[in-house]
Amino acid sequence: MTEELLDELTDLIRDERLRELRSALNDLNPGDVVDFLERLGVKDRAVAFRMLPKDTAVEVFDLLDEALQHELLEGLKDHDVAHFFESLDPDDRVRLMDEMPASVARQMMRHLDERERSLTSLVLGYDPGTIGRHMSPEFVAIREELTVAQALEKVRAQAEDAETIYTVPVVDAGRMLQGVVSLRDLLKADGAAVVSELMAEADSVDADHDAEDAARRCADRKHLAMPVTDKEHRVVGIFTVDDALDIIERAENEDAARHGGAEPLNRPYLSTPILTIMKSRIVWLLVLAVGATLTVSVLDAFEGQLEAVTALALFVPLLIGTGGNTGNQAATTVTRALALGDVRTRDALKVLWREVRVGVTLGSSLGVLGFLLVALWGPGEPEISRWAIASVIGLTLLAICTLAASAGGLMPLLGKAIGADPAVFANPFIATFVDATGLIVYFFIAMAILGI
Repeated sequence: MTEELLDELTDLIRDERLRELRSALNDLNPGDVVDFLERLGVKDRAVAFRMLPKDTAVEVFDLLDEALQHELLEGLKDHDVAHFFESLDPDDRVRLMDEMPASVARQMMRHLDERERSLTSLVLGYDPGTIGRHMSPEFVAIREELTVAQALEKVRAQAEDAETIYTVPVVDAGRMLQGVVSLRDLLKADGAAVVSELMAEADSVDADHDAEDAARRCADRKHLAMPVTDKEHRVVGIFTVDDALDIIERAENEDAARHGGAEPLNRPYLSTPILTIMKSRIVWLLVLAVGATLTVSVLDAFEGQLEAVTALALFVPLLIGTGGNTGNQAATTVTRALALGDVRTRDALKVLWREVRVGVTLGSSLGVLGFLLVALWGPGEPEISRWAIASVIGLTLLAICTLAASAGGLMPLLGKAIGADPAVFANPFIATFVDATGLIVYFFIAMAILGI
């Protein structure tokens, strides 16, 4: 959708030209309508949503983030609420219920018929953060002894209610997973062939498995869908690639926010209240402000050295900035590797050894450059040559880069080991840690070389 069209639609709703707004929205596809609604405030969004035809409204509602769905439901009449709530798939319905107060969620469940209530309760039975909470219990499963003709007949009969039919689980009489078969293979095969002859080995996931890990596996292995099984390996649901991509996107948004020292918004930026944005940032700012007092304490402890050689103070921003950036680079790289499964917590020593070598290499390069620049053009002291100060700066850059890279590589692994989000242990805390320790290293090197 172009910016001009968005501005035009915004003008229509601001001027309360609702008939023209209804006509303009009718010409848009659901994805463009979602883009428009996400830019509006709560009241204007509810007004625009009511202008949509019933069928389009159902599609648009399904595409909205759960937080926006909840806000819309609050502004609709009871019978409209029941209609949109029932139109969702069970897994989408559960995610919406997580946004609601428990009493409202229970009331919504009472509006469902027995079948939909049962399917929704099945998904609700799994812990948040597991793949069972994101699977669809509506799927087609076929028996291994069926012929291709019989299997296709069953697929056609259940296609309307199923989440996907492109990957079909194959089960035995006890619903134990035996394999999977693609719709493509069924359509190509002879009608008299037996399903067991066509099926491939199933790449399944346990319903209690971590959702993000399962999502990355689904995406990395390019599956259209993966069967979800219980502890006895019975098929209980299907997990599709579109849900996998949603989980990965949400996880990466959380990591990006926490790398920057904020909590994720979990909703479109322009539709997020100002107070919510403030709350997402202030906690980390307070944590970092408290952490910064360590740096002040270090400077206070070495006040005498700064008075003796005032030129040392000029290089403090350079050194702590370089250390913070080096640590953040290492932490970001390792956090990403953790998310992709490239490293595990048991690889801590391997990661440390790699980051030590990276830090030494970076520190040597920057140290030589810093030494030359300070020696040739840096400030001097009456009784201390520029070469001596340059030696301090060069060695400190070497030490700080090595320390920062090592700490940056290990902290995400430490976070993972204790069950915390690795991103939380990354950039915000790395900067505070490296600032304080880097200054201590700086002043000890200065004391040793300059004799102060």
